[in-house]
Amino acid sequence: MSFSDPVGDMLTRIRNAQTRGRSTVRAPASKLRGWVLNVLANEGYIRGYEFVDSGDGRQEIEIGLKYLDGSPAIRELKRVSRPGRRVYANVRNLPSVRQGLGVAILSTARGVMSDADARDANVGGEVLCTVF
Repeated sequence: MSFSDPVGDMLTRIRNAQTRGRSTVRAPASKLRGWVLNVLANEGYIRGYEFVDSGDGRQEIEIGLKYLDGSPAIRELKRVSRPGRRVYANVRNLPSVRQGLGVAILSTARGVMSDADARDANVGGEVLCTVF
């Protein structure tokens, strides 16, 4: 099954699973999804993730969701740049999510990274999503 927005699909799966109180959720595997999940894990929004084989020979990513006192660690997860409307930011215009309490995930020339890492590396790029 092909998606027009694979990252948006994964973010929606995470939101839906957290609404239902699930401990894990699965999504089809891709490199970009893995890189986004790596940033989420480094920032402490998810427990972790691993690539697993599904029964039909395709790979999936199993994402361990994180909860704090029964409420999800991710309060808000928004897709910013979409296939129909790409959003780019240079290093001077990088978004600040909830006055620095949240994280913006960017795809830069040096890889997928958080907004703080992009400021430190002095690079801009495509704003994939915001997390709070």
